[in-house]
Amino acid sequence: MAPTYHHLSSYLLLIAAVASLISPALSLTCTSQTFSHINTNFTNCTDLPTLKASLHWTYNPTATPTPTLSIAFAAPPPSLEGWVAWALNPTGSGMIGAQSLIAYKDSTNGSIVVKMYNISSYSPIAESKIAYDVLNKSGEYSGGVMRIFATLALPAGDGELNQVWQVGSAVKGGVPAKHDFSPENLSSKTTFNLVSRAARGESPAGTASNGGGGPGRRQSGNSTSSGGNGVLGLYGVLVPLGVAIFGI
Repeated sequence: MAPTYHHLSSYLLLIAAVASLISPALSLTCTSQTFSHINTNFTNCTDLPTLKASLHWTYNPTATPTPTLSIAFAAPPPSLEGWVAWALNPTGSGMIGAQSLIAYKDSTNGSIVVKMYNISSYSPIAESKIAYDVLNKSGEYSGGVMRIFATLALPAGDGELNQVWQVGSAVKGGVPAKHDFSPENLSSKTTFNLVSRAARGESPAGTASNGGGGPGRRQSGNSTSSGGNGVLGLYGVLVPLGVAIFGI
């Protein structure tokens, strides 16, 4: 039997209700993300394959005295009290050897801090210097997403890099607690080639601008295919849900 007007209106209300619960972190792709930092822009961005993370970056091979890599890493932590991390690993492809930047909320004032960790073992980590000179670093949290901004000085000739990223749900005593060991967590690593990507360019990354009355934010680029997958995934949930609840 064809759905009645009552069934149709109820179904539309269900769509609106479920859509309102979706975090912006799930729907944004790297080209549509924005930053609150004034005059922040990057040459390239890429949606990383796990943990709903993305990396925005600019490589400057002509910087002196050494090349520089400026990045904005973004990922939703499992909770507001959690942490996100991005790292380069000059000696391997996994966690051991990762030269890490980890962001989390400071328990004293609520600001987002970014600290450095040289992950040399599976023992509890401690803040330390890393193998790269970090020229600047900062963090922010908005819309369910935590972001790390940093500029690193790289050795000349570092064309291909191993990167690792991670998220965790808690910080205890100022120390990030262990992350989950799900397949997604354990596969959060890739390599990328700075020279070839800088030469051809990737998707323009998010940009921040200063509007009237204070820092403003401007979206850049178009959504990639992953945004469409989110819409299709929502439709796949709503259709059986509507059948189950409303019998349509």
